[in-house]
Amino acid sequence: MKVRRIIKLEVDVPGLGERIKQAREARGRPVTQLAKEVGISRNYWYQLEAEAVLGGVAEETLRKIEEVLGIDLGVSFDD
Repeated sequence: MKVRRIIKLEVDVPGLGERIKQAREARGRPVTQLAKEVGISRNYWYQLEAEAVLGGVAEETLRKIEEVLGIDLGVSFDD
């Protein structure tokens, strides 16, 4: 039997929401389309841009945002 340990690690990334917003605007893509591709609601996308997400954003969601925007937001969990 396999046993899995999940480690919760958080990093503070000031200005991340603004970087997401700038990347979206630079590409001229609508939030509705991007949110659908990421698998989140339009409202949640706007919360991310405003840095109003309680409890932080999941790394998986952040990586999907990077993928659909074609950017690297520079978020690393390395010490």
